[in-house]
Amino acid sequence: MFDKISIILFSALLASLGKVNALTHYPPSKTANTDLEQVLNGTGAPGNYWSSKTPNEEYGSYNWCSMPHVRKREYQVPDKEYELQYVEVIQRHHKRTPYASNTFFKEDITWDCSKEGPYHHAKNENPENTSSVVWQRQTGSQNPFEATVGPGFVGSTCEFPSITSEGIDDAMIHGQDIRGVYGDLLGFLPESYEKDKYAFRVTSNVITSQTLGGFGRGLYPDLEEHTGLIQDDSYDSLKPGVPCDLRDTINSQITDLSGEWGKHLNLTSELRGMFNNVSGIEPDDTAGWKTSWDHPYDNLSAKQCHGKPLPCSTNNTAICVQQEDANTIYRLGNYEYAYRWRMHENSTYYSAITMGAWFVELQDHFKGKMDGTNPIKYFHNFAHDGSVAPVLGLLQHDEPVWPGMGTEVVFELYKKSEEYFVRVLFSGQPLKSSTPFGVMDMVPWEDFQGYLKDTIPEDLTELCNASNE
Repeated sequence: MFDKISIILFSALLASLGKVNALTHYPPSKTANTDLEQVLNGTGAPGNYWSSKTPNEEYGSYNWCSMPHVRKREYQVPDKEYELQYVEVIQRHHKRTPYASNTFFKEDITWDCSKEGPYHHAKNENPENTSSVVWQRQTGSQNPFEATVGPGFVGSTCEFPSITSEGIDDAMIHGQDIRGVYGDLLGFLPESYEKDKYAFRVTSNVITSQTLGGFGRGLYPDLEEHTGLIQDDSYDSLKPGVPCDLRDTINSQITDLSGEWGKHLNLTSELRGMFNNVSGIEPDDTAGWKTSWDHPYDNLSAKQCHGKPLPCSTNNTAICVQQEDANTIYRLGNYEYAYRWRMHENSTYYSAITMGAWFVELQDHFKGKMDGTNPIKYFHNFAHDGSVAPVLGLLQHDEPVWPGMGTEVVFELYKKSEEYFVRVLFSGQPLKSSTPFGVMDMVPWEDFQGYLKDTIPEDLTELCNASNE
């Protein structure tokens, strides 16, 4: 395991061997998410946490429940001299139940999934030989270990996590809007599905496949089945699941409680005490509830996005989380993501190690399109906030946020005369980067490729294998 000094020495050694190029960290702009004073003393939530629906006149604003994406009404059609060659999307899954690790030992409300749930079944070449199987969570058994983890949402049939009915609806709308732009508006996608022109990729977490199910129905309503490509967990670049002690050590430095990270936690100890009184979380908890605001944020936002009330204590129903307290937790969550992936001096390096392998694959897809070896026109990756955040971190997003449900980053490859250009879209519009690129609208391919070369360590496997020894 690396400490701070050994990371510096190791990086210097790699640089001397030509293994690390001229990575430059460009701090983000000062916003309500990056200014701790505004986070602590501000009012209101940093966006919409109550509904997936955003009025047309507000579309593009932050909506945690269903983030804005490309759609015909707002899409900026490039000049006709630019010819679209290839599109690749990476997005976070859509709306879901909270993770089991983010639920209280005993919740004060129920969460029913009897009319929804994840499907798990196999098939063979004869479709008549199998039937669909839907999972429903079993509770109330005599298994003595069940009581040790608490009932959580008492009597719930849900999986935690699982994409909800509302999340499936959001995913379907997302697919419809993608087709509306790249099919109806631009005529880039064929009217009927052509398997060799598309690729969809998921992770081993079923919520990504569940999102693909809804999205695929919106993209091609008549198609009954989509293939989701998946890499082995031991090296999955999308999840991402590649083991790397150096990356983990940098993360530990970024979230060092004795450093800047600990400052916002110390300044919000009163809020945490209030939250613990409601949730029943012990002050000496070791499951991550006191080292960040991630768990409270997920618990509260999942409930509010599905129209459920904020929690009250099961021991004293008069003690409840108030909306302004929830709003503060939402501001703190966005600050933490901004700090981890953009503000800390090592955040760009951290992002590059985390999602560098995925960017290597993206470059290969672009190159294959340029040399005629890649038949795919549209590639869609269904991933997680821990995937999308470092993608935005590597691109050095100027106004960082916690990627909400359905957050997408779109990479478009264009050809003009004999030259290629890359446009990057976030929330449906060209991404504003803190790098010299500025707004990433028609960046020359050579410049984009050069930036990735300078930012991503040349030999990621050597780097991480050395750190794992």
